[in-house]
Amino acid sequence: MTRRVYQGLFLITLVICTLLFVQEVKGSVTQLFPHVDKVAHFGIFFVLAFIMDKAFRIPFFVQVILLLLYGGAIEWMQDMLPYRQASFYDFLADAAGAASYFVIHYLWQKKRAKA
Repeated sequence: MTRRVYQGLFLITLVICTLLFVQEVKGSVTQLFPHVDKVAHFGIFFVLAFIMDKAFRIPFFVQVILLLLYGGAIEWMQDMLPYRQASFYDFLADAAGAASYFVIHYLWQKKRAKA
């Protein structure tokens, strides 16, 4: 896929994720297993980091900072909603998801360079 396609995909994913983060969470979703929301935050930010990395030619640390700013903005936005609440641990899950992608990507690139 081209960078332009990844940029469009990134924008679409960002809009969908933002809409999901402002939705009211029903009790049945949170009963799947403890901390399902942390797993969701981790996975969403892992995917966002992947798409962002493919979409833009900017240094990884800038991508991490932008994703952390987005994660912080999401938590702040959730704190403003009467049916949601901000969570520092959700923010940590966001950071861990993004960081995990970049660590795996770095190790993959390093392995490919040796081969």
